[in-house]
Amino acid sequence: MIDLRSDTVTKPDERMREAMARAEVGDDVLERDPTMQALEERTAELLGTEAALWVPTGCMGNTIALMLHLRRGDRFLASAGSHVLGMELGTPAWLAGGLPEALAWDAGPGRFSAAAVREAAGAPGPYFTLRTSLLCLENTHNSAGGTVTPVAEHEELVAAARQAGLAVHLDGARIWNAAVALGVTPAQLAAGADTVQVCLSKGLGAPMGSLVAGTAAFVAEARRVRKMLGGGVRQGGIVAAAGLVALDRIDDLAGDHANAARLAEGLAALGLEVGTPQTNIVMASVPDPGALLERMTAAGVLAVPMAGRIRFITHRDLSAADITEALERIAAVLQD
Repeated sequence: MIDLRSDTVTKPDERMREAMARAEVGDDVLERDPTMQALEERTAELLGTEAALWVPTGCMGNTIALMLHLRRGDRFLASAGSHVLGMELGTPAWLAGGLPEALAWDAGPGRFSAAAVREAAGAPGPYFTLRTSLLCLENTHNSAGGTVTPVAEHEELVAAARQAGLAVHLDGARIWNAAVALGVTPAQLAAGADTVQVCLSKGLGAPMGSLVAGTAAFVAEARRVRKMLGGGVRQGGIVAAAGLVALDRIDDLAGDHANAARLAEGLAALGLEVGTPQTNIVMASVPDPGALLERMTAAGVLAVPMAGRIRFITHRDLSAADITEALERIAAVLQD
């Protein structure tokens, strides 16, 4: 099977497994785990924040951030189709107590303008009016096809949020892809955000783990909330060691982007309606996604439906030869 369902299907290679086996560990709930602490400090440095906290999943990282940003009943703004709105099982409302407001894509796929933020935020009213307190950004935007928000646009959105009195949380699960695609640092794409969530288990290939970052005060409180959510970590250095190896591989994502471009070109040549990928996600529009996916699976190519289209994601466990083979199998399916 050629698995293009997600970059979460990557498996740790021998170097990563060896680092995990040799990791120095300790009880992170008591005196801190030294390898976990090293990962958190390195991530904070990459993001330009004071501190960072390892969490098992990106969903937990986003939930912790929203729980600390929102008071019950607060309204928060996020892009239509964003992960916090559609793929986290309602935790922003259930656990964080927030009322979501989806912003339309008026600045391109997955992107909204600073003007849209200002208009949606409105102005403070009397005590009985709805209170908007948070803007959630997502870079790259998954359901829009891995689209990237450039640095200047990110800065405009943060400035608009500040003018409206909003805090800013960045869901940067694939911020590494955005940084590589734009040729900038992750810190440039996180600048101005109060909190940032980043993932290690997607394109970077770690078996699990994300981090949520911000000020030292935020991370101290986030550690308490992580424990409340059942995320206390004991000898976490085993998985943190994999995360440290993963951070060495950010530049490798360029290869995934090249494979995505090759895949998109090949699918377009087969007659599918395909946009030009900005990172490692390819979205194809077909008349009956379910039927085509079933036939592709039988031919040994896995992908997933998303927003009425088929989503393919390239990753480090697939080579250029795998992409060529996938296209040949898909061509055979379409011919049949």
